[in-house]
Amino acid sequence: MNESSESEASTPTIGRVLGTQPASPLTYWTALVPGRWLQLDDVVVTQREVPERGVVTTSGVVTQVQARHEGASFESDVHLIAEGTLPGEVVEAAEVSVTRVEPEIYVPPTPGADVRRAHDDERDAALYFDSMERRLPIGLGRDERPVFANFDFVDGTKGAHVSISGISGVATKTSYALFLLHSVFTSKVLGPKAVNTKALVYCVKGEDLLYLDYHNTALTPDQELRYAELGLPAQPFRSVHVFAPPRPNDPAGTPNISGRAGGAASSMFWTLQEFCRDELLPFCFADAEDDRAQYTLLIGQVAAKLKRESTPVGDSGAINIAGLTVRDWAGLVRLIDEQLTDEDSRRDWTPGATALGSINAFLRRLHSSVRPLGALIRGDLDLRGRVAVTTSEAQVTVIDIHSLPDRAQRFVVGTTLRRQLAEKEASGSSEPLTFIVLDELNKYAPREGSHPIKEILLDVAERGRSLGVVLIGAQQTASEVERRIVANCAIKVAGRLDAAEASRPEYGYLPTTHRQRALLAKPGSMFVSQPDIPVPLAIEFPFPAWATRVSEAGAPPTPASSKAAEKVRRDPFARVADTAPGGGEPAPF
Repeated sequence: MNESSESEASTPTIGRVLGTQPASPLTYWTALVPGRWLQLDDVVVTQREVPERGVVTTSGVVTQVQARHEGASFESDVHLIAEGTLPGEVVEAAEVSVTRVEPEIYVPPTPGADVRRAHDDERDAALYFDSMERRLPIGLGRDERPVFANFDFVDGTKGAHVSISGISGVATKTSYALFLLHSVFTSKVLGPKAVNTKALVYCVKGEDLLYLDYHNTALTPDQELRYAELGLPAQPFRSVHVFAPPRPNDPAGTPNISGRAGGAASSMFWTLQEFCRDELLPFCFADAEDDRAQYTLLIGQVAAKLKRESTPVGDSGAINIAGLTVRDWAGLVRLIDEQLTDEDSRRDWTPGATALGSINAFLRRLHSSVRPLGALIRGDLDLRGRVAVTTSEAQVTVIDIHSLPDRAQRFVVGTTLRRQLAEKEASGSSEPLTFIVLDELNKYAPREGSHPIKEILLDVAERGRSLGVVLIGAQQTASEVERRIVANCAIKVAGRLDAAEASRPEYGYLPTTHRQRALLAKPGSMFVSQPDIPVPLAIEFPFPAWATRVSEAGAPPTPASSKAAEKVRRDPFARVADTAPGGGEPAPF
């Protein structure tokens, strides 16, 4: 007896294909054997003999379970049956959505055929895990067994990008995005390429992402065992560098972070020289109000003028333009105002006929940017020892924008994304991969209108796989995100959804039952759709092994642990001791 037949013999019949409901090659119902049970997401298998073709194995996932009284005619009969005065039987039945047919002979299961739970190799075959060359752990199924995604649909080999949707604060979108990133870096899918793979993570809400390299003191032994079940180490990210805006009114430009003592952190700003040289002015006008305005052509003209006419002054990032030295953003705004309101100089700045109303509207918006952008665009800081905003400092680069006004957040996201894309294009190679984790995607790539950040994100979605740039985007409402971005995401994930949002066509990948369940999903539960598997899979992912707030942060990274961290970067599976705040034993894996 071979291994497969031994498995069949040891697996009891859980039900039989129902004969009172039509069975098709794609879906069927099974009546459960008394005393047996099935729940949603269970994986089952049935077989039938096809003349001249042999045995056909049909595997599927339970997508609905029903129980009823057989023999009852009226609602009140339930009481009589329960009291034993009316004959009746409790009957349970489960709907099964077919996921795989081997060999591919699409015939319906035979009514009365045995239905069994799928275990081990049968389960892997039913969910196509056996055909995935690179299996990325994405969570645990309802059976507490690992669930995988085909990494070929993540890294650009066959597809790329991940879209995660759900209610803010409940769906744990960012937590799941970071878990996927952790799985990519510490599983075997990248092999030796994991060393050079990078991630750019935007911290848009609170300080949740500023302690990714700190051990989470709230992690329990049970959660560590869940990591072990997935084949992942229960450890924080080992190589993290945080960029944060300078503290307000701080002439030294110290990064505005208070809780990363011992962790790598740098101040994030742009010099006036960089602002003019790289034509960053359009990113000062990157919201819906600017998209509807009539001065977009003027923005490009002024940016080109600044690039042509500005010259560096000293080593602080200051510039000279129109015979004047400018050392801060407010000064540059005043200079542009003077040049555009003077009739003689205006011709040099705005070739052609430009309506005075457009100029005034442009200047009003420009002046309103002085306060939000003043701390980020500088020409008055000592640049010695400055670290530019780049992903070269660590494997995970966190850009902290949560404390910035909305206008400044857009500027930072736009300029850093453009630079990252330009660096990848200049490299001429898709390797190493760069992952971009961005929350509030509906804010930066809205369905309606057009602005510079949206165009960059569209470029990432449509050309990113050829450049080695993978977007992990999160949003509350996928229906409000640019359609082409969502359509280009090979992996789609949904957490807890709002009832109105769940009814939108953007969630067409979720069957009706899954949409209803998404209204009840608890934190840590997600529904994952991927091209290999025709039915979305319900998964749960472990509690973060990295601190998500300062109260959870254990001992900070120290110089003494730098060699161990470097070892992990070279070998993601190396077991490195995590030391608790007061010393103690290494955290188990």
